[in-house]
Amino acid sequence: MEPVQALRQIAFRLERAGEPTYRVQAFRRAAQVVDGLAPDELADRIRTGSLRQLPGIGETTAQVITQAASGQQPDYLTRLLGEGAPAPLTGMRAALRGDCHTHSDWSDGGSPPGEMAEAARELGHEWIALTDHSPRLTVANGLTAERLVAQLDLIAELNAGLAPFRILSGIEVDILEDGSLDQSEELLGQLDMVVASVHSKLRMPSGPMTERMVAAIRNPHTDVLGHCTGRLLVGRGRGRPESAFDPEAVFTACRDNNVAVEINCRPERQDPPDALLELAVKIGCTFAIDTDAHAPGQLDWLGSGCVRAEQHGITPDRVINTATALAVGGQHPSG
Repeated sequence: MEPVQALRQIAFRLERAGEPTYRVQAFRRAAQVVDGLAPDELADRIRTGSLRQLPGIGETTAQVITQAASGQQPDYLTRLLGEGAPAPLTGMRAALRGDCHTHSDWSDGGSPPGEMAEAARELGHEWIALTDHSPRLTVANGLTAERLVAQLDLIAELNAGLAPFRILSGIEVDILEDGSLDQSEELLGQLDMVVASVHSKLRMPSGPMTERMVAAIRNPHTDVLGHCTGRLLVGRGRGRPESAFDPEAVFTACRDNNVAVEINCRPERQDPPDALLELAVKIGCTFAIDTDAHAPGQLDWLGSGCVRAEQHGITPDRVINTATALAVGGQHPSG
């Protein structure tokens, strides 16, 4: 195992376990530093014990680098590998080919698109949709139209080197108060995956919120309704309660407009709640089981959503990310 690979594997497992961000970033920063060194310099620093003179390299990361460079599996990684049981490989999990909802450091994620893609490929994914935030979500560094166009160029460049794995172009677009989507129709029409989510005015009365969500669902560019209730199970105080809306009207609109209801796998979301998920199943919706990953290690959170889907009798043919990249990206004429 190469030192950079070892450092990134440790960061991945720490992310997956929900460890503090500062701890994860320490290993990712160290990986970047080592990746930028000439092989001779790395060997010299290991020989002379001067690794810690480099910015971003501490005692623990230096030990990991030294052990990996000598051909050992680092002790730190060995310990992580022995902790915790992996999520069960259910039939649904085995059927998933990709993830419709992921973020990179172009908005509020922690890693570049290429690193997210490489981690997904190592997990056995065939594709991921890169769905960074839209411009009005400034707190999440949402992408302006110009930045989104630049990201499309980057995706094309990355895909040339990742094939047959594919990054699908996409966006998590804000549903505005009037139900319109926070990006130009022209740009939305160029994307493979549009996840529409409510991020503002979450305490609107049920009637206006229902109208708002249904209008967004009826937009011909919308593919997935993201984390529909907006709830947070943890956070300041007691988290955040569910938004009020008419779920029958919203899920019926999803069914009638071929918009998938997202089963969001983030531990603090687990959205929709079981009662609403059961209703969406009865109404006849399709689904997207998504991690909403903001870091590579979070891409392995799919298991909880798969378990929930199977508990509610959802079969793989009703989940859009069991399809190939071509089938998913082909929903739009330009996909």
